[in-house]
Amino acid sequence: MRGAIGKSPVFERKSGRKKGVMAGLGNERGRELNAPPPAAGCDLDVAVETWPIRGGFTISRGAKHEAVVVVASLSDGRHKGRGECVPYARYGESIEAVVSAIAACAEPLAGGLTRADLASLLPAGAARNALDCALWDLEAKRACERPTTLAGMAALQPVLTAFTLSLAPPDAMAARAHEASAVHPLLKLKLGGDGDIDRLAAVRAAVPQARLIVDANEAWQPDDVESLLAAAASAGVELVEQPLPAGGDDVLARIARPVPVCADESVHDRASLAGLASRYDAVNIKLDKTGGLTEALLLAEEARKLGLKIMVGSMVATSLAMAPALLVAQNADWVDLDGPLLLERDRSPGLTYDAGMIFPPPPALWG
Repeated sequence: MRGAIGKSPVFERKSGRKKGVMAGLGNERGRELNAPPPAAGCDLDVAVETWPIRGGFTISRGAKHEAVVVVASLSDGRHKGRGECVPYARYGESIEAVVSAIAACAEPLAGGLTRADLASLLPAGAARNALDCALWDLEAKRACERPTTLAGMAALQPVLTAFTLSLAPPDAMAARAHEASAVHPLLKLKLGGDGDIDRLAAVRAAVPQARLIVDANEAWQPDDVESLLAAAASAGVELVEQPLPAGGDDVLARIARPVPVCADESVHDRASLAGLASRYDAVNIKLDKTGGLTEALLLAEEARKLGLKIMVGSMVATSLAMAPALLVAQNADWVDLDGPLLLERDRSPGLTYDAGMIFPPPPALWG
């Protein structure tokens, strides 16, 4: 495990605590957003942290060299719960707005805000994710149970994660794939439209045995999508994420899909599932999109009912952001929770990664 780097909090608030209620188990599986048993309220702290990315991270929309995350910490004086989120400009989010939205919940949290209350107070997105995951963590520590028990699930098992390769020229991606495949049997390629057929061919030639998934991040054009899907099929790609822009993906319902196509930017929570099954074969569930673990579990259940496969993903962030997603990942078809592996260093304690597998989090990290 890597050591934690320095933090740069830009906001911090401690709220006065009052008697109230905390998030509870929900229905018999612990997944509904209904009223919990009573418990005390909690204080809120919010901090912004910056974590350098090893070598940078490039997708079709641009490059970045650091992950800026927002951490919400809840305390009742004895126990502490934490949740981490990544505000994403693609969804109209900013660091300042997310910090402000979280901070605005200080008084309700002191009065016993529940996860059910939170779902009606904040929309799906990064701010709600940080608070929802912090409430899960706090609830588990108060109950001296793991979150899986509260969710009515079996104990977490290790899962295989993809390892992401940034968008680059074909020869550079091929070389990186060859290096990464020595440790990671499942590779995820970031694509960008122009040159993608050459990228697919070069990577497959470099790693003939590796499993491949690809993510175009909305970069393909409708006129090219059929030829690019055919090239992906020829390269033995298992899954293509979000080839077309959200809102401009109707053509996917009218063409053959020789490789399963996964919605990412097109799906956020259960409310966005309508109509997706005709255009997509899978959905990428990210807690920063769903607004936390609570909605993510419900989204996965609803997607399965519609016949959609499940991918669990994340933004580039630390182990604190990955840990709650491991509950959803237990029954996923593909997992992409490699964010800490892309950083120069992770927080400590962090998740353990070994030969592409992610192991359950220690309680000191989350849960």
